[in-house]
Amino acid sequence: MKSLNSFSVRHLGAALAQNGQSVVLVDFDVGLRNLDLVMGAERRVVFDLINVIQGDANLAQALIKDKRVPSLSLLPASQTRDKDALTSEGVAKVIAELRKKFDWVICDSPAGIERGAQMAMYHADMAVIVTNPEVSSVRDSDRIIGMLDSTTEKAKKGEKLEKHLLLTRYDPQRASRGDMLGTDDVLEILSIPLLGIIPESGDVLRASNVGAPVTIAEPESAAARAYNDAARRLAGEKLEVTIPTERKGLFDWLFKRRVS
Repeated sequence: MKSLNSFSVRHLGAALAQNGQSVVLVDFDVGLRNLDLVMGAERRVVFDLINVIQGDANLAQALIKDKRVPSLSLLPASQTRDKDALTSEGVAKVIAELRKKFDWVICDSPAGIERGAQMAMYHADMAVIVTNPEVSSVRDSDRIIGMLDSTTEKAKKGEKLEKHLLLTRYDPQRASRGDMLGTDDVLEILSIPLLGIIPESGDVLRASNVGAPVTIAEPESAAARAYNDAARRLAGEKLEVTIPTERKGLFDWLFKRRVS
């Protein structure tokens, strides 16, 4: 079992499940709750994480099994409770129970450093830091890395928490113009291993709009392939990370062919 803290989990979790792993996604964004929406399970929510913590329901009642990938489950957040309802003891008990049932417990951390994020990262065995190649996003990620190295259970025991970087919304054309940070710049600032590079793609947005991870809704897209490769690396496979290149139009292709 791997307890994984991630800051954008649905595509990565779905890819792990599609590759044969049993996976549960835990939504820690209490008060907002959108993971069930983007997973297409909003109408199936009866009980949530807070209900389980407070003893109003058990895990079997709250877990929602994905209809498309049977080995993928969701534990939704509460939309009506306050984040103070997340207690350290309650979260520890739920995570411990999930560890016994699943290969991967992926905690979806809300943005920022508030209580939900702190609770999501505390029990992690490893963390995936998802960032965009923009200064503000990288700066926020750097702060999160500092918290992972100082406030998690592993850190307090003097143990090192394994961290990986997932670079999303990468646009090679904008990067070449200097409109966004290059991969080398991001890696130099954050100094953690690169798990994968997800290209900017309308397929991701379209998948979210239909309530499905991109690996399910658009499995042949470049973004889906990149998430699948990242999941395979996370599971221990040795795959080279490639930087997406700029697409060439028909005229460019004809011109190159004519010149050659």
